[in-house]
Amino acid sequence: MKGLLVVGAALLGALCGAQPAPQAAAEQQDLANALSEAGANPLEYLRALERHLARYPDTPRRAELERAAARAAIEAGDDPAIVLYGERVLARQPGDVETLDRVARALSLSEAKDAAPRAFEYARRYEELLRQMQADPAHGGVTVAEWRDRTDRALARALCYEARADAAGGRAAEAMALARRSFETYANAESAREVARCYERLGKFADAARALADAFTVTDARDTGEDKARDRQHMGELYRRATGSEAGLGDLVLEAYDRNQAWLRARQLRLRAEDPNAQSKRPLEFTLSRLDGPALRLDSLNGKVLVLDFWATWCGPCREQHPLYAEVEKRFAANANVAFLSVNADEDRALAKPFLAQEKWTGPVYFEDGLSHAMAVLSLPTTLIVGKDGKVFSRMTGYVVETFADTLTERIREALGQ
Repeated sequence: MKGLLVVGAALLGALCGAQPAPQAAAEQQDLANALSEAGANPLEYLRALERHLARYPDTPRRAELERAAARAAIEAGDDPAIVLYGERVLARQPGDVETLDRVARALSLSEAKDAAPRAFEYARRYEELLRQMQADPAHGGVTVAEWRDRTDRALARALCYEARADAAGGRAAEAMALARRSFETYANAESAREVARCYERLGKFADAARALADAFTVTDARDTGEDKARDRQHMGELYRRATGSEAGLGDLVLEAYDRNQAWLRARQLRLRAEDPNAQSKRPLEFTLSRLDGPALRLDSLNGKVLVLDFWATWCGPCREQHPLYAEVEKRFAANANVAFLSVNADEDRALAKPFLAQEKWTGPVYFEDGLSHAMAVLSLPTTLIVGKDGKVFSRMTGYVVETFADTLTERIREALGQ
């Protein structure tokens, strides 16, 4: 809901600059009143925007208002409104992945006559964009493994929507193939249920029960207790239709559990092969790539006090802080128990080398490779001190010119036990 409130504030400001002053003031006041009355309820927020659009059909900010309505509809879970306003957003911004996801899903669940082909069109566009995103060298500012995880989950959803749309259009074989691809891309309950529905339509009740056993046992954060209860009930019904009783159903469930746990372990191994920082949570578990030179395993510095300077080329305060940080590094130059690491947090790593040359910064520079996310580095500059035990000893966000060098020096000495 916080996001909607921010959007509302932006809309109010935009209205003032888009129309003659009296007209803008009147519309702004009406919108402010409507959104204030809606409060923190996404559905009421949506209705307030709809009433405003009806009252001001020629508003110059219709695009922004409809985008806000789409976001409110998503938060409210109002599928008809998601489709109505989401399609308008996509007509203007066809590459909006979040809106593509929700519109494709809503249409894939709709019983409207023309919903299936539209769902397939949006889901296919969503799939194509996700495959492009997977190749993004900046990988969304997170680790390679986390980016792969996020995009694979989304791809599984896109394929599931395509499967559902094909099934609604009577293309059973295509629907089955897509549903199975969806589950293989990222094992999840929704895809397993779609596989089960495909088998059930074909009268293959034993196979449908097996797919529902996958839905029942797979690890899926989106699933609820009610979802699991429905899966259990329907799985039992299908199994009884196939075998005449529930004898042996427990074995089917255990097999599914073992199968899905094996899939999860295999996936974790593949991700770790792609990214040594996959599933890393503590500082010394990370390996940081270097701008010019070999990667650094932080556990190779175990037993030392680590001083990590997180910065980016776009960060003006980072540039101003650097001489102070360099001064502290000189103070401990002769101490082999302290290691200073310059950690670049730019999404575009190509920016680092010319920046360093321009600013005449020296010394090795490492890329954060997901460490800033794991350590909750939310603003720059941030300085982390990791103690000899491998745990974060101190965190300094920003700096005060007059005290930074002495404060950092004192905290390093404390971490050393001096």
